[in-house]
Amino acid sequence: MDNLRTKRAWNVGVMDDLLLDPLDISLLVLLQRDGHATNQVVGEQLALSASQVSRRIQRLEALGVIRAYVALLDPALLSLAVRSFTYVSLARHGGEEGGAFERAIGDFPEVLDCYSIAGEADYLLQIVAASLTDLSESVLRRLTRLPGVANIRSSIVLNRIKASTELSLGHIGGPAGHQRRVRLVQRPG
Repeated sequence: MDNLRTKRAWNVGVMDDLLLDPLDISLLVLLQRDGHATNQVVGEQLALSASQVSRRIQRLEALGVIRAYVALLDPALLSLAVRSFTYVSLARHGGEEGGAFERAIGDFPEVLDCYSIAGEADYLLQIVAASLTDLSESVLRRLTRLPGVANIRSSIVLNRIKASTELSLGHIGGPAGHQRRVRLVQRPG
């Protein structure tokens, strides 16, 4: 049974309601912990058949709740031991500077994440590099040459205390047998 009440307005960005039952939520928790687990193994943990797990996964993938399956690599074992959080401020906030910066940052493979932020800076970048020299000479020097960049400030990670790729789903949980409505918003592009 399809729990999605569809308005079929994805192309214009209208929100749809998605009903997730406790099995959907448990399935998402298990897949976040081990995206490589077989449907049979997941089904055994949820008391579902492999085909039921498969149908649920296909539905969640089609809705975009499950975006991708990836291998998480250890940067230190791959000689990428330096991680920085870098704040970038633009010279002007009007015009094309922001768009130009956002397009250019896609050409920096060292930048894992780029966020547009409110506060003292305009962007926050998470960068990995092989060494402080590589970070400074290769990445940060190229960043300062981008049109519109006025200031760059970096904080170097000394020790990672916690890292997780698992999203907390407790806010959509509920008593067994109940469904929880979640808002889906079409992402641009």
